[in-house]
Amino acid sequence: MTFKYTRHQVPGGTRPDAETIDKLYLIKSVSVLRATYQSRLLAFRAVEIHKKLVLKVPKSCKFHPSLKELIRVTGKTIKREAL
Repeated sequence: MTFKYTRHQVPGGTRPDAETIDKLYLIKSVSVLRATYQSRLLAFRAVEIHKKLVLKVPKSCKFHPSLKELIRVTGKTIKREAL
């Protein structure tokens, strides 16, 4: 299979901050967390390999509606933990 890209496009990818047998961890220290390209790719990967995506964020962090929608779509794949 050959991929066609313009000269400015590159294949994208991301890695979790940590990984265990059954979980992928994304660690952020932000006040508002959105459904970014990184979080969407990791959520897709977690669903694909049957793991949980754990978002480690401060207790005061708010989830943007775009992230709430991603959580709703992926079911029980994404969960939140406090830093």
